[in-house]
Amino acid sequence: MVTRALRHVFIDPTDALGQAGYFFVIVEAPTGIVYQQQYGGTACRMGEREGYLVPLVGEDGLRHVFEVTLKGAGARFGDLPDDVSNKIRAMVGEVTFWKSNETSDGDEITAPLMVDESRLDEMDEAWIPVITLDGPGILTWPNSD
Repeated sequence: MVTRALRHVFIDPTDALGQAGYFFVIVEAPTGIVYQQQYGGTACRMGEREGYLVPLVGEDGLRHVFEVTLKGAGARFGDLPDDVSNKIRAMVGEVTFWKSNETSDGDEITAPLMVDESRLDEMDEAWIPVITLDGPGILTWPNSD
């Protein structure tokens, strides 16, 4: 049995790309690189996923939902009122993702992110399971605490 060494990279919330309007998707893939992110508001949870990191630009409304509407306490693992859950779904759907490989004719393929409904129990502030054109991933941004 071959064991491969994993490299762990912490996504630093004070980095220049951690400013308002920037998001990241950790697209899950066997890359040997595990990205770690503090999430969950004042709960200060630590998540990690193996894959590759894709920076994205989007509306900062998601931060507002978790930091203001939910008062920075996180999402309690997806246990949210329907109106808040629906608002999160809509905002995630406003973030455009570009497929990592072009088509054979060179065209770029884009589509909005979608909340991964099969993994709602993982959803929290700065840690939203999503479906991308490249497969499952985690939408993340700097945690508010």
